[in-house]
Amino acid sequence: MTDWILPFFCGLGASVVSAWGVGGGTLLLLVMTLFLGVDQRTAQGINLLFFLPTAVSALACHWKNGYLDKPSLKAAIPPAVTAAALGAWAATAVDVELLRKPFGIYLLFSGISLVLPGKKRSGKKADSQDE
Repeated sequence: MTDWILPFFCGLGASVVSAWGVGGGTLLLLVMTLFLGVDQRTAQGINLLFFLPTAVSALACHWKNGYLDKPSLKAAIPPAVTAAALGAWAATAVDVELLRKPFGIYLLFSGISLVLPGKKRSGKKADSQDE
């Protein structure tokens, strides 16, 4: 009867972290595969279902507040759709054990990039406002 408590709190925690912009879906994926014993493909599907409402609400808020650059958006959509289709194909066609290592390396570099301080960019408009 209490088998739902740990997954519930993991989902709740991941949603809070996701709302902060940290990438709660990735954390949820790790928790499901490493601690809850969920198959990686099933966890990926759950992760997508977790991500879609977040993405739709973020897109609506950004659209409403005028934060979407329409030319960039038009340029980004075709390669993004292509990459998503290729990623979906790879996730179902390639052996899960083969996908784990590149995903782990990606997460490692992603985590390192969050911990290390970023370099300041020079010559940008935003930097000239600080002067």
